[in-house]
Amino acid sequence: MQDPKESSGVPCGLFRRLTIIFYDSAVVLALLMLASWLALLAGLGPRTALKDPGYTLFLSLICYFYLAWCWHRGGMTVGMRAWRVSIVDDLGNRPGWGKVTVRFLAALLSTAALGLGFLWALFDPGKRTWHDILSHTRLVRF
Repeated sequence: MQDPKESSGVPCGLFRRLTIIFYDSAVVLALLMLASWLALLAGLGPRTALKDPGYTLFLSLICYFYLAWCWHRGGMTVGMRAWRVSIVDDLGNRPGWGKVTVRFLAALLSTAALGLGFLWALFDPGKRTWHDILSHTRLVRF
């Protein structure tokens, strides 16, 4: 495995990451609202996320498919494009489906641990978060 400091691309810092998350949250929120509206039209009735396991899984899959498709297909989300950041694997290539899936699940862990997985970027020499490390991916500025 190649050290992140040896690969091309300037590592993305924590502030830029958090700003990207803010941008992408608007897109994700819009997708979740659309998905909820479609669920209502399909006759599922009102549901509450985190109380209804099936509905929670449905919304989680919407988030996963948006992020994973953007990471895998184009190497960046809307927020990443705005802040001139892309995602690469340890070899500098776009990550495959396996790596983006691990990244998504590990990002949930990073968040669930009160954000400690994100704060790790402040101490890591390559500015990597837990989900960067676990998925063998990283965010780089271009």
